[in-house]
Amino acid sequence: MKAKKPSLYLRRKLDSILRDWRAREDRLPLIVKGARQVGKTESVRHFAETEYADFVEINFVERPEFKEIIRDGYSVERLICNISVIDPAMRFTPNQTLIFFDELQEFPEIATSLKFFAQDGRYDVICSGLMLGIQVKRVKSHSVGYQETVTMHSMDFGEFLWGCGYSDGQIAEIFEPALSCRPFGVAVKNTMDRLFLDYCVTGGMPDVLETYFVRGTFERIPQTQQRILDDYRMDIRKYAEGLDPVRIQAVFDSIPVHLAKENRKFQWSSVSKGATHKDFWGCVEWLEDAGVVNKCRRMDVPELPIGAHLDNDAYKLYLCDSGLLLSMLEKEVQEDVRIRRNLGTWKGGLFEHIVGEAMAKAGMPLAYFKRDNSTLEMDFFARSDSCIVPIEVKAENNRAKSLRTLIERDVYKDIRWGIKFVNGNVGFENRILTLPQWCAFRLPEIIHEAARLAERVA
Repeated sequence: MKAKKPSLYLRRKLDSILRDWRAREDRLPLIVKGARQVGKTESVRHFAETEYADFVEINFVERPEFKEIIRDGYSVERLICNISVIDPAMRFTPNQTLIFFDELQEFPEIATSLKFFAQDGRYDVICSGLMLGIQVKRVKSHSVGYQETVTMHSMDFGEFLWGCGYSDGQIAEIFEPALSCRPFGVAVKNTMDRLFLDYCVTGGMPDVLETYFVRGTFERIPQTQQRILDDYRMDIRKYAEGLDPVRIQAVFDSIPVHLAKENRKFQWSSVSKGATHKDFWGCVEWLEDAGVVNKCRRMDVPELPIGAHLDNDAYKLYLCDSGLLLSMLEKEVQEDVRIRRNLGTWKGGLFEHIVGEAMAKAGMPLAYFKRDNSTLEMDFFARSDSCIVPIEVKAENNRAKSLRTLIERDVYKDIRWGIKFVNGNVGFENRILTLPQWCAFRLPEIIHEAARLAERVA
């Protein structure tokens, strides 16, 4: 059975990942993880429509009767037989059928079948769902060694540009100056500045962006973002097994409060007066497992390897999507951004959040540095071959005192150059690469290319 084609399909990075998976002979059943509303289901449906003769979609929320398909065991023959009994319209053509188990969090037991599908080899299987909390661990335990996993996020600025009609070649040409450390031309810079402001207002949730791309307006975008946030809160109440959903929601709702502070560090006292980590044990981890937040851990010392110097008890929390974060802020701040296009408000926290979000979507771990009893701090770090690259985010194009200190002092031997994201153009001076904030989604490529120039002058 083929899925109904959506009115607008937004191209996603997951598309090429799924095609590469399909082309491999040794592919295993695939689990697509990600927060609610990031576009997992539509991407899988689009993939099935273009790559398979038959598509069998089983949604365990919409059709709970399919939970009965395991009543005779997990063999592929019995599962297919039972699926056909429930819905005779479903067709199974060996080597040309994709079976899609959606809303996996409702029925994680089906993951046990992945071992049998992997051994049988006649049918491709993809699972998806909210993957919340303890459900993730249950799914993995049922299918260890017989599944692959990929994480999907809301759309980044590159996917946003696809939706605007830009091709891969055009995007590569637009961003070439950033890779070669040359300033952008006026026309390119002004156009990308404008589109980036639009992206910051909308965020990357497909339901939000469909209105923007189809109608060319921001009509009902705040209402759609608020609905998604309400869905997240509902998921917390429904899926927080073994934990207090009220406390998880309190942590979730406190994220804007922490990011509005000068140091943005997550503190339990901002969630509830007198609270400690013990009172809210497991809440942050649950939100992180759900893909709802990105955790940025503090480095004790900015040295290699990064992972060896992370403090798991000191961190910042960013929401999974900057558009959703904006809709959680005070009405005055929202209006300042949406109407007056002033992203420098809110103490620069929005820009830091957007860069951190872009790094997380690019698969880069998040880490920051704050030296006790000192103003020396750094927003993020990235790895570049034999050194670490400090990254400072500015709302405008202010001086970067901490960045210069980390680069110039011999005590920080693993730091040779750095990056400053600003409201400005590309530049390279005193071993600091300056970039517009909208270049953050290309950060891995930029670091790879810029490292050679930086190493020559270090």
